Amino acid sequence: MTESAQPLDDLLDLLDLERIEQDIFRGESRSAIVPRVFGGQVAAQALVAAGRTVPQDRIAHSLHAYFLRAGDPGAPIVYTVDRIRDGRSFTTRRVVAVQHGHPIFHLSASFQTYEEGLEHQADMPPAPAPETLPTAAEMLPRYADRFVHPDTVERFLEARAAVDLRYVEEPPYGTAGTPREPRSQVWFRTNGKLADDPLLHVCLATYVSDMTLLDSVLLAHGRGGWAVGDVVGASLDHAMWFHRPFRADEWLLYDQESPSSSGGRGLGQARIYTQDGRLAISVIQEGVVRVPRG
Repeated sequence: MTESAQPLDDLLDLLDLERIEQDIFRGESRSAIVPRVFGGQVAAQALVAAGRTVPQDRIAHSLHAYFLRAGDPGAPIVYTVDRIRDGRSFTTRRVVAVQHGHPIFHLSASFQTYEEGLEHQADMPPAPAPETLPTAAEMLPRYADRFVHPDTVERFLEARAAVDLRYVEEPPYGTAGTPREPRSQVWFRTNGKLADDPLLHVCLATYVSDMTLLDSVLLAHGRGGWAVGDVVGASLDHAMWFHRPFRADEWLLYDQESPSSSGGRGLGQARIYTQDGRLAISVIQEGVVRVPRG
């Protein structure tokens, strides 16, 4: 944790779980944009818990998770780790997050010792340099008159203060009413430098990955999302594959698209690239996407 601003320090403290038994950890929550625990926080904390039971020479290469219940931001979350397997090359962990006696989240994660292998990747799509794009503080006030709640701009800025996240094109709430191609791009990095621990960078990317992935679903239908009151949504499941080393405190391009929405659900899939074009992460998420009844 080096040279980081206060919001990033607060986020790092949030991910620094308390160990209460050998494989049992406790975490707190922070304020979120909506009145429930942010899904990216639970996923990142669960991955921290799993990673703390794994040898340090094994790095996370995949996670698969289900969001079971809305989390209560006013209560601690207890994470119980099952040591499913410790093999010669791979280690598998299962984590259950519990609040008020009920599971709210389930994660399976796999870790691997580094090894050489076949190499290929999809090319990085074109995108403008992140430095040319407006910051959240510059962009969000433009849409203040579209938001249902007058304090939405402040809630966005507070909840995302630890992350510099910049949209390549207008976000869903900026173009509500006009369907677009179901694709969205954002650049992101932490607002401050991080220590070199690979698990920390993987957990920070996991945290951010839940912020915008379903945007592309909304764009396909000209919906602005909860902020403008035309959609009710929540994450259902989330999967990530970590292909190559990266740093979450350096710019990453989150290239997102939606191949389908139906049955009150929407699917988002994405690739995350380093600024020099290396494919670092693949992500898939399904979420509830419902139109409010009048």
